[in-house]
Amino acid sequence: MMQERPDRVERRLAAILVADVAGYSRLMHQDEEATHAKLTALLMEAVHPAIAEHGGRIVKNTGDGLLAEFPSAVEAVRGAVQCQTRVGELTIGDAEDRRIAFRVGINIGDVIVEPHDIFGDGVNIAARLEGIAEPGGICISASAYDQVQGKVGVEFADLGEQNLKNIDRSVRAYSVVRDGPGPATQTERARQGALSTPRRSMNRIRARLTPVGGALASIAVVGAVAGGLVVLKTVRTDVLREGQKTQREAAARPDIAPRLSLVVLPFANLNNDPEQDYFADGITTDLTTDLAQMPGAFVIGRGTAFTYKNKQVNLKTLGKELGIRWAIQGAVQRAGGQVRMNVSLSDLSTGRDVWSDRFDGDRTNLAGLQEQVTARLARSLNVELVQAESRRSQMDQSTNPDAVDFNMRGWAKLYEPRTKVTNAQANNLFDSALRLDPDNIDAMLGKAFCIASGVINGWSTSVVEDKKTAIKLIDQVLAKRPATASAHIAKGSILQHGNPEGALPEYDAALEIDPNSPVAYASKGIGLLTAGRAREAFSPVQIALRLSPKDPAAGTWRFFLCHAHVHLRQYNEGIEECRRSINLNKLDWFPYADLISAYGATGQLEMAQQMLAELNAIRPDFTVQWFQRIGYARSSNPQFRREYDDIVEGLRKAGVREQ
Repeated sequence: MMQERPDRVERRLAAILVADVAGYSRLMHQDEEATHAKLTALLMEAVHPAIAEHGGRIVKNTGDGLLAEFPSAVEAVRGAVQCQTRVGELTIGDAEDRRIAFRVGINIGDVIVEPHDIFGDGVNIAARLEGIAEPGGICISASAYDQVQGKVGVEFADLGEQNLKNIDRSVRAYSVVRDGPGPATQTERARQGALSTPRRSMNRIRARLTPVGGALASIAVVGAVAGGLVVLKTVRTDVLREGQKTQREAAARPDIAPRLSLVVLPFANLNNDPEQDYFADGITTDLTTDLAQMPGAFVIGRGTAFTYKNKQVNLKTLGKELGIRWAIQGAVQRAGGQVRMNVSLSDLSTGRDVWSDRFDGDRTNLAGLQEQVTARLARSLNVELVQAESRRSQMDQSTNPDAVDFNMRGWAKLYEPRTKVTNAQANNLFDSALRLDPDNIDAMLGKAFCIASGVINGWSTSVVEDKKTAIKLIDQVLAKRPATASAHIAKGSILQHGNPEGALPEYDAALEIDPNSPVAYASKGIGLLTAGRAREAFSPVQIALRLSPKDPAAGTWRFFLCHAHVHLRQYNEGIEECRRSINLNKLDWFPYADLISAYGATGQLEMAQQMLAELNAIRPDFTVQWFQRIGYARSSNPQFRREYDDIVEGLRKAGVREQ
């Protein structure tokens, strides 16, 4: 009798990714409901969209596991990278002991395929590699490493041969080098993991791989290999330098006030003449800039500080609102050529003054007077100032008091809401200062800012010549006063349109001098995006918003976040940020364009039409081709233009007229 031939077992080569929530049991023990809610949100906002966006198909999922299949390895890797990146962004403000982080293991292997499952050593090895990965980290096998080496734009640390549980051969492993524990730490963890039992056995994973509709604590993503593994090229997002550690940590943990966190509230004008406000405002601004350069200081930006001008301030509430510990208050009075400043330092936890003092000086030597105040504050805060790094020196100060006066008036005008008229008025005031004192550095810089604003806002009638003039002025400023962060910001702003790659070093230079400049952080964020590095744009902009949450430019900075999300096709997040931006400034047309595109891309055509009606009321000449020309003029970077083309296509889907 002929024996029946068994059914053929279907097998295929696949790229397998397993991810698991680190410390899931501990998190659930601490607070089941909060952990469940947070994990559900992460899965819905980060994991599931990434799988769907990259063509993945969920094979089955459980309360703490998921298998999904992708049409190609490259899409599986793209989905995995997107998951990790997005989870990191969504949890950046969570307390460390409550933060959800995934460990990831990746392997290439032969798997047995069934209608609702996959089996084999390939899956087992990926799961074991996940067990030796750091929270937020990625650990891959040698077979995967051989395929991706030199192709993915990230570095790897060799963890050596690993003896993995229930695997009858050693597996060489590599970890992706990232922020946090270095290769040595990762290697040590791998060695410990090789000798100890992983957190749970593969049998437990198998036992719990049953379909459910709830939250997931781990993911196993499988991508079929077609024609070899091609891995997404990624860019490392470590774009903030060591000198900005305080700012980075404050943005990540807004609930914890840094030790040297403070705000300089607008000084009162005791002359009873509103026309003299510019003088008190100028002193406040200069003092903010000087204190921002103290080592380890976290100083709230001028834009937010000035929202408290002429208001009664509850100091305890202020500390909670801004997430800071100290406030500096003061008053200024001029009498002829003499200036008197009363200054106090307040502890926001108690609402009481730590000290107050009076400073008298000559109007021709405001810099010296301000340095006395800065030094007194530094001593009270137990900070040693490095005098060589002072923003101003006695040698470069104008000795013409009228030139100083015109310069301070010019800067006051420059800080008003920016229009073509106010920009021209500020420029005229700086010209008046320079006629009296051609070497007035602050006036040179102010004039350069005015010219840059003209170029950026389309008011210039000779863009090429104006760019040259502005850069020449800035170079003169930097030659005489190298440690001038605002000069680098101005130069970056000029280079931004057309040469974003050239602008980025200028913003970095500004932040080396003043790591508390929200404008430099925000400018760097949009510069990274325009240079084709949208994934790196979030952190600098988020720091800008932490430093100056009530800034008049906060609406624009929210648009930068919206723009980055839409560039990356993260439409739900983009829609949310665009709406925040619009709520802060309903006259700015930029976020409307991205919001309409996001609605178009996601098929929400009714919402798109509602927003289009609002956009047409603000910008009746808006067309698809006009919008595309504006973007292409900003940057020739191929990655930027590819992403920008997606936004243009979203506008078409939304029904925006072509021309």
